[in-house]
Amino acid sequence: MKNIYFDHSATTPVDKQVLAAMLPYFTKNFGNASSLHSFGQTAAQAVDLARVSLAQNLNCAPGEIIFTSGATESDNLAVRGLIKKLQAGGLANPHIITLGIEHEAIIEPCKELEKAGCEVDYINVEKNGVVEVQKIMEKIKDNTALISVMYVNSEVGSIQPIREIGKAIAAINDKKLRDWEKHGANDRAQKPRPIYFHTDATQAANFLNLDTKHLHVDLLSLSGHKIYGPKGVGLLFAKAGTPLKALQLGGHHEKNRRSGTLNVPGVVGLAKALQLATEHRDENNAKIKIVRDYLIERIMKEIPQTELTTDVNVATPAHAHFTFFGVEGEATLVALDLRGIAVSTGSACASGSLEASHVLLAMGMPAETAHFAVRFSLGKNNTTAEVDKLMKVLPGIIKKFRKMAPDLTKYFSKD
Repeated sequence: MKNIYFDHSATTPVDKQVLAAMLPYFTKNFGNASSLHSFGQTAAQAVDLARVSLAQNLNCAPGEIIFTSGATESDNLAVRGLIKKLQAGGLANPHIITLGIEHEAIIEPCKELEKAGCEVDYINVEKNGVVEVQKIMEKIKDNTALISVMYVNSEVGSIQPIREIGKAIAAINDKKLRDWEKHGANDRAQKPRPIYFHTDATQAANFLNLDTKHLHVDLLSLSGHKIYGPKGVGLLFAKAGTPLKALQLGGHHEKNRRSGTLNVPGVVGLAKALQLATEHRDENNAKIKIVRDYLIERIMKEIPQTELTTDVNVATPAHAHFTFFGVEGEATLVALDLRGIAVSTGSACASGSLEASHVLLAMGMPAETAHFAVRFSLGKNNTTAEVDKLMKVLPGIIKKFRKMAPDLTKYFSKD
């Protein structure tokens, strides 16, 4: 049986058109984009064109794009780079608001900053994985400097109301500025510092609008390998005027915001991947949803004592997260892998951990139950025929492991 891949939230295969766009910059056009000779200028031109293409798809200025090694670096630059710049400017105890379900690339920098004197509020989401906007607004204080909310959660696929949050933050910033402007020039205090808004849009790019003006974001992170592009390249959109302190030193690349020789093939591939994702978003969403809905229908019908964690009404069309009660998620993963089928138990970045998913815990799931979780994340090339092949083996796997499991009745009501 041909191997089947249901783990697109971890990474995606490089699209053939993306690979074709990249290949010349590994061999013929191999120059360093910072070099002044013709080899370097050919590479620099490719970077410039990629930057323009990305800016068009994000509705921003080309100069607002910073190339990075991926979304983890982009997230770190957004959080740590902003806060460190504000601290250098005199803000003693910056306050950050984020979600308890964020990727570790947000959570861990926030925890590091807490140790350095920052205040951080981690807001839990509702059972469906979505945060109530009012809960964020209620946490805002005079020293709130940054609000970071992921666009789409990688485990359950829940979509956060980024535009609604962005508009609310913009309204607060506008009011502070208007109030300041009402005072005469001699009576004015220091110009009010805005609250900056960041979103990790890594998991959203295939499915949702990334128009930065529409979303009202100041910072936005992306990674190439989640959108059928190459690994090792990403970007951070940083709205003009947003303060950032470089975290990576040793050169003057990216307007002194991120040192390092640019990954020219990767940059070209990233731009092509986002272009394709944007152009074919609706078409791909419709195709993926058909397969995902069929997967859910069959699993829920054919495997008893199973719960669908993903709320499909507030999630991407690609995610289907299940709890197979009484069966460790890792056991299901390994058993399927031995049959050539790839799934996940959660974020790939935390897959080596035996701890319960912090995402599921933040959604209110008991730790014991969280260990039974399995994530299916579908891509544009998956088919219902692959689901049929999955269902020839999955019910038997679950049944086999449950025979070795303790009594399952404690997980269910007697109704």
